[in-house]
Amino acid sequence: MQALKVAMLGCGVVGTEVAARIQNRNEALAERIGAPLELSAIVVRDTSKQRPGIDPSLLTTDAETAIAGADIVIELMGGIEPAKTLIRSALDHGSSVVTANKALLAANYGELMSAADTAGVRLEHEAAVAGAIPIIRPVGDSLAGDRIDRIMGIVNGTTNYILDQMDSEGWGFDEALRTAQELGFAEADPTADVGGHDAAAKAAILASLAFHAPVTIDDVHVEGIAGITPDMVATARDQGFVIKLLAVCERVSDSSAGAGLSARVYPALLGRSHPLATVRGAFNAVFIEAEAAGSLMFYGQGAGGEPTASAVLGDIVSVARRKVLGGRGQYERPFHKDSTILPISAITTRYHITLDVVDRPGVLAAVSEVFSDEGASIELMRQTVGETDDQGTQHAKLVLATHSNTDAILRGTVERLGGLSVVRAVKSVIRVEGQAQ
Repeated sequence: MQALKVAMLGCGVVGTEVAARIQNRNEALAERIGAPLELSAIVVRDTSKQRPGIDPSLLTTDAETAIAGADIVIELMGGIEPAKTLIRSALDHGSSVVTANKALLAANYGELMSAADTAGVRLEHEAAVAGAIPIIRPVGDSLAGDRIDRIMGIVNGTTNYILDQMDSEGWGFDEALRTAQELGFAEADPTADVGGHDAAAKAAILASLAFHAPVTIDDVHVEGIAGITPDMVATARDQGFVIKLLAVCERVSDSSAGAGLSARVYPALLGRSHPLATVRGAFNAVFIEAEAAGSLMFYGQGAGGEPTASAVLGDIVSVARRKVLGGRGQYERPFHKDSTILPISAITTRYHITLDVVDRPGVLAAVSEVFSDEGASIELMRQTVGETDDQGTQHAKLVLATHSNTDAILRGTVERLGGLSVVRAVKSVIRVEGQAQ
């Protein structure tokens, strides 16, 4: 068959890897697709910049012309604009699009998917979530006949590396972050990673796809890991837990705010026997709970040029096959635009609370009274003798595990505890996941 023309927008680390694989593996790709691929244009800001392995004749700054002549457009620019405008232009031209742009999809998922559906083409985005791990296609296609109730995942390699080093090596947060940057796992400005925003973008995409609702990053409750201390990690270990930054997306049938959807990112305790607890280093994993399929886990490299390029190439092959076979474009089902996104305050959860208290009679009674007044209850309480301060007052560490309750009630309980005269400090508050509520 006639070659399918491929235009690429952006040529950074991932783009360079993708271009090289299209050119170097063209024969093998043609066998899988049923037609050869022809890299027709690569849109960049500066065509004079040296790009080893890239044919300079392919470089252009004219994005519209490159898009107009392409069967498939690969968007690897990142950011919201001009990426969004160019993707819409490609879809309007009848080109299928492959993108790794999680920020764009997290803000405009429903709009872009609907545009692709209207145009009768595909908008593939496997590389936008969890790198080389195949998760978008299994959720969107393989489990399309099932009902996904919950997704819980480690979708940011930087934070997983940091927390893993703090747990396994006893490092502090700053030391683990510095090493992650030296190894290339973390950016020079790690705010998006350690603040949980990168994981939140991926949570929005997964929730939109799994629940067929336009969930945006603004709907995702986000907490990062900058406040995690070695003492918190050690306490978690003593209690049989490990701390992970988790993205959680779920259907909630009954909450204080009614039925709806929840998408949230925060550091949480996982029992060490949970499959996600064993995910080490900069790896990612996504744990899915479906009505018929039960529990499934997908694991692998979550970032980097080669893993991301692998996911992009998989999408290219998928859309190219559809072009060859003349298949229909996106999805026939409309998005449920009236879906209710629940606030974090309505979500049922559990807390582990660590308090620095004065070691004297009446402390446990005062703490228990606060729980009773707030409508919360204690599942487990453990006290260990602490240090003596300069005034000769003996202190103790009190670790409390709560029963399930709404996040609002448990937050209110923590605020009340912090105001008790017998509580020297609230040392840590962290949620528990991976257990029946």
